[in-house]
Amino acid sequence: QRWASKGINITYQIRENRTGYKAGALKEGLKRSYVKHCEYVAIIDADFRPDPDFLRKSIPFLDHNPDIALVQARWRFVNADECLLTRLQEMSLDYHFTVEQEVGSATHAFFGFNGTAGIWRIAAINDAGGWKDRTTVEDMDLAVRASLRGWKFLYLGDLQVKSELPSTFKAFRFQQHRWSCGPANLFRKMVGEIITNKKVRFWKKVYVIYSFFFVRKIIAHMVTFFFYCVVLPLTILVPEVKVPIWGSVYIPSIITILNSVGTPRSIHLLFYWILFENVMSLHRTKATLIGLFETGRANEWVVTEKLGDVAKKVAEANKNKTNSKAVKRYRSKVTDRLNTLELGFSAFLFLCGCFDFMYGKNNYFMYLWLQTITFFITGIGYVGTII
Repeated sequence: QRWASKGINITYQIRENRTGYKAGALKEGLKRSYVKHCEYVAIIDADFRPDPDFLRKSIPFLDHNPDIALVQARWRFVNADECLLTRLQEMSLDYHFTVEQEVGSATHAFFGFNGTAGIWRIAAINDAGGWKDRTTVEDMDLAVRASLRGWKFLYLGDLQVKSELPSTFKAFRFQQHRWSCGPANLFRKMVGEIITNKKVRFWKKVYVIYSFFFVRKIIAHMVTFFFYCVVLPLTILVPEVKVPIWGSVYIPSIITILNSVGTPRSIHLLFYWILFENVMSLHRTKATLIGLFETGRANEWVVTEKLGDVAKKVAEANKNKTNSKAVKRYRSKVTDRLNTLELGFSAFLFLCGCFDFMYGKNNYFMYLWLQTITFFITGIGYVGTII
């Protein structure tokens, strides 16, 4: 109302249903009559806060380069220091933006849209077939289809938008399920379309299928989980099988250190980050298989709850004493926080560590017991301890 009173052409609108979730909302938005007068659409999630000059810094790249479909900004996390869980998330996402998105843009290779803090050319959206709600990663779906139509993307690392990280383990698990299940499900549905596409070169098809989808979205989770949480512990029980130290320690350590370059201030958390990522690889592997075979929770969409949302709920509940029971329910019981799969692997790794301590020769028990502790902490849902 304030901006409209100053003569700015601005409208606030919502839709009447949640059909198609985010993809449905974006599709519905583009049907508005005023869209035909626009060239670009900026997509900003509710918990993102762009600076006042966001459009001035991004639109010129689209305006002067008609072959660019998307300008993607970097996420900057305002609550990264809130707890240990947010610090670990920051390390993973900083690598994603600093390395994966930056390299994909700089080499003119394909990189995915992050779903928010980006500006799309409306003509490119229409040319790619519009928003589709066939998976829970509508952003990646559109990006792949637009790329196959020959459109290019640009990542601006110095254009940052403030955002918030989930600070509860439950919310983080739901987010990671969607981020792991969705790409696998999209790969299942698009691999044939990518292979038969005639507008892109053969090597780009190989890159998108093998590097972007198969390696980074499917195999990476499985290799991490099965090697460190299944194969390595089981080799202790079978003395005839030996894993060379360069394969179990040296090479993985070098790769992990390189992955942490995006967040040098958290280098002291590197070892625990490794243990935590090993735990999450279990959850991501499970989600990937669900998406790949399209079973169970393949199309589950749970909105990621952020602390800002929680604070509002608690504040509203405090205003009305009759809602005090609702606050207690939100805090949840211990049984609601338990994750039986993580607790089961905690027990398995603990037994393998004990066996190695008594009969082994490689001293793997030190790693196994630390991994046991991490599985146990996540199993009882206490990752987000305040630091």
